[in-house]
Formats: sequence, C-alpha cells, structure tokens
Amino acid sequence: MNTAPRGLRIHIAIFGRTNAGKSSIINALTGQQVSIVSAQPGTTTDPVEKPLEIFPIGPCVLIDTAGLGDATALGAAREERTLRVLEKTDLAVLVLGGEPWADHDAHLLDTCAARHLPVVVVAAQSDRTTLHPSSVAALKARGLTTVTTSAVTGAGIEELRQTIIAKAPESLIAAPVICSDLVPPGGLVVLVVPLDKEAPKGRLILPQVQTIRDLLDGDAMGLVVKERELPEALRRLSSPPDLVVTDSQAFLKVVADVPEGVPVTSFSILMARAKGDLDAFAAGAAGIETLRSGDRVLLAESCTHHAISDDIGRVKIPRWLRQYAGCDLRVEHASGNDFPADLSDYRLVIHCGACTTNRRQVLSRIATCRAAGVPITNYGIAIAATQGILRRVLTPFPSALDAFASRSSVTQ
Repeated sequence: MNTAPRGLRIHIAIFGRTNAGKSSIINALTGQQVSIVSAQPGTTTDPVEKPLEIFPIGPCVLIDTAGLGDATALGAAREERTLRVLEKTDLAVLVLGGEPWADHDAHLLDTCAARHLPVVVVAAQSDRTTLHPSSVAALKARGLTTVTTSAVTGAGIEELRQTIIAKAPESLIAAPVICSDLVPPGGLVVLVVPLDKEAPKGRLILPQVQTIRDLLDGDAMGLVVKERELPEALRRLSSPPDLVVTDSQAFLKVVADVPEGVPVTSFSILMARAKGDLDAFAAGAAGIETLRSGDRVLLAESCTHHAISDDIGRVKIPRWLRQYAGCDLRVEHASGNDFPADLSDYRLVIHCGACTTNRRQVLSRIATCRAAGVPITNYGIAIAATQGILRRVLTPFPSALDAFASRSSVTQ
C-alpha cells in the first residue's frame, strides 16, 4: 500500500488513429518514456497502462491504446481490444491529427456518449499539422472543443492536464468509502482475517488492507483477529462491537460466533458496494435459486492470480453452488479483461470482489448482464446465499436486503 492500487485510480484512456501521437502525449503527460514512439504504424498493439499522480485528482492510470482505423484483419482485432478498454475508462481522450474525420472517430464518441463518459479532444502534433476542416466541423456539431498540443515543443500539455482535471468525474476524485460510514466516529469494528494462502508472504490481501485504512480515515477503530480467536476477542470487549467483518470463506463459523444483535458482513460484500452496485448484486443472488442441471455459470475474476489447490473461485464456490443446487452445473471462468461479450447462454454470472479493478469496469459488466437478461452477483453474496445466511449478512444494507427479498423465493 505504498502506492494507490489500480482499482482505486481514475482510468484515463487515450484513443486515436494510428500515428496520431497518442504515445507521445502520454510520455509528455508523465514526463517519462512510458510508451514506444515510432513512425512505424501499429507500434502500440495492446493497451499499455501507466500509473501516475495528477494533482489535484490524485492517483490515475493512463492507458495507451492501439490505433483506430487500421483496415487490415489484424487491425480489426486490435481495434476490438482497444474499444473494450472503454469498459474500465472513467475519462476518454481522443487524439486527432491532420487526417479527415472518419467513421471510427464518430463511433468512439457515440460509444462514450452512450456510456456517459466525459471526453477530452486533442489536436495533436501542432508543430507540423493542423486539425482537418472535416474534424473541426464534426466536433463543432457535437459541441466539443479541442486542446491543441505538441509533444515535441511541450505546447498545450499543461492546458491538456488542466482540461483533464476539469473533466474528471467529481464522484471519482474522493476515495470510496468501504465501511467507515456504517459505524459512528470512535466505533469499533472487529475484522476477522484468516491467513489467506494466496496473499504474498508477510502481507494481507488487498480488501483487508483497504478496509483497515478506511476505518482509520473514518476515525473508527479496528480489531484484527483470526477466526479461531473471535470468541475470545468478543468475550474480552466490555461492550459489543459496532460491526464484524469477515472473510467470506469463514462465514459459517463467524456468524455462529457473533451475537444476533451485532451486524456482520464480509470484505467481499463491502467491496461489492464500493466497487459495484450492491443492490444489483443482491438481487442477482436470487438467480442461484433457479439453477438447474447443465446450466452454465460464469465466474468472473478481475485479476489473473495463480490459483491454489483449494482456490475460492476455481474450487470452493463451484462446489458450494453444486451442493446448493443439488445438481451438476457447467461452471466456467473469465480472468482479467476476458469478460465475454455474449452472455446469452449463461444463467448466472458471479463476480469477484474486484479489488484490483475500478468501479467503472464492474458497473459496465453489470450493465452487460442486465442487457442480456442474466443475473449477476458477487463472490461474498453468492457464498452467503449458498450457506443460508444471506439475509443476516445483508442486514447492514437495508436496500440490498430489500432487493434480494423482492426476487427471492427462499426464506433464509
């Protein structure tokens, strides 16, 4: 946690046709040789990410993408991958040169408008070219203005930085609250932290660290224990804690140990709220009740971690789903950015806690599922549902509890 995790950074993606000057602009903004600059078309073949700080926005990720407008088969594949970056983009930068306005420029702006993404338009390479009249007319018709820059001379780079700051979504500048708003100032939260085998040696997993920091920022106290220490920790307290948060894999033991009047939830459910739409995930959990033999279920993971022998997503959740449904299910996995565009054959999507990605990408995936009519839920919520304790662990979140109750036919 010496640097802000990528999932908490504003994602700014740079788009434009091949050799428009995208990589040069990123290098100028960062003051580093982050992206390769070459006159050879197609130098950038896959999205390249660079974390940096832009005051006063704070931590950001700049994403350099492959050029648009390449008519070759390989170019079409690159363009498809480039446009998928929009799923996690919070602010888009369209870089234009002296070439005429093209369909792919219009398509990009139309897609951003449909996603309600703010856009900054850059007239690049001003030291050797000017914006084409057709581009000027198209942008004027859309009510968009441009920032004129030259990465060679440095002209306009500071103006571009200030424009990005002005266009950045205000809601994303403030750090997301994880659980400090659930307890009063000075309140006590007991954090049940099993020593996860997948965490790097000597460290906790990211959601646990983020929750501790959130409590400190909110002037609340955190007591960290392992699951077997929880009963003794509760016995030593002079009054009950305001909240208990546990790793979802220890749900049954922790819920059994926590007195009925004390709110309890999980790190994964807290991340579902901070990184997605908790009400939508809660409603989607009712889809677990309708699973039948042979149904396809997609488990979507934000990262590409090395799965261990008893991995939560690869082993435990599939096992619990099959036990709950009482039948065999076709459980499939998608890691990193490999979220399928066509979900029509799936009956349910279960998303991880999304600690390594940003909220924009999770919301995009929720919208994709909604458009396909496929329920989507979250690891922690799905685990609680299969273990019959979902209503208990959603008690701190009344609207999410109502969303689940409105879709569920099961009394837990």
